[in-house]
Amino acid sequence: MVEGKVVVVTGAGGGIGRDIALAMAKSGAKVVVNDIGAALDGAGGNAGPAQQVVDEIRAAGGQAVPNTDSVAEAASAARIVECAVESFGRIDAVVNNAGILRDRFFHKMSVDEWDAVIKVHLYGAYYVSRAAATHFKEQNSGAMVHMTSTSGLIGNYGQANYAAAKLGIAALSKSIALDMLKFNVRSNCIAPFAWSRMIGAIPTDTDEQRARVDKIKQMTPAKVAPLAVYLASEAADAVNGQIFSVRNNEISLISQPRPVRSIHRSEGWTPQSIAEHAMPAMRASFYPLDRSADVFSWDPV
Repeated sequence: MVEGKVVVVTGAGGGIGRDIALAMAKSGAKVVVNDIGAALDGAGGNAGPAQQVVDEIRAAGGQAVPNTDSVAEAASAARIVECAVESFGRIDAVVNNAGILRDRFFHKMSVDEWDAVIKVHLYGAYYVSRAAATHFKEQNSGAMVHMTSTSGLIGNYGQANYAAAKLGIAALSKSIALDMLKFNVRSNCIAPFAWSRMIGAIPTDTDEQRARVDKIKQMTPAKVAPLAVYLASEAADAVNGQIFSVRNNEISLISQPRPVRSIHRSEGWTPQSIAEHAMPAMRASFYPLDRSADVFSWDPV
């Protein structure tokens, strides 16, 4: 479905990114496999993971090159896109998948923990997309696929930095879709449910926790890859500005913020009338803070 296209996949040395890179190549794309080879918290660097995925693609008869530039700085992110153009002559799609975690409850989170996660996820998605946008505009075509998360769309404990970045990516994607629609450039998001090292630190101290993790392990990264390939293909030319989730064999279209209840008062509102009339009427429509009560809990279907 992406025969002859040139695709950049960031964070493709393992997990979801690796399976997306392999699936892109299997479907005919020439792939730039980007990964700095860092630990989950972003520390260190190793060219090995990107090269290993490239070796897998080449062994299967595909075309790929490794890249170890960071997405977290504008200049290095631009080099990722330049790698695609220099290696294969063009760029047709980017998959913004690179990410790190520095989980901490909000009242304990440091500025460094906040900055590091925001820079890789939100700034990284912006930097790579911005570098690709110039090429997409000139060729009047292109596709961007961004990884968001239910941690941002729904909420999660101990992930204020990650959640803020991931919800920001959803807004970034929508803005890109609006701004670049006239250039035939599409931008969409995927919120993946999949077992990878990004969620491999979930506690397994109790029988209930172990059962939950066993369910999550059923949701392999390979389940996410087909949707990413589709969104990068011309078959998705009418799909733009959307958010999807993939949970095992289930694909869902995620709703985007819209008013759910409105109350008008001709004489206007005071703090007291809001307390007495508006909030009691709206309270039944409040979003629950208990994440486990949401339909998008971590349990697979």
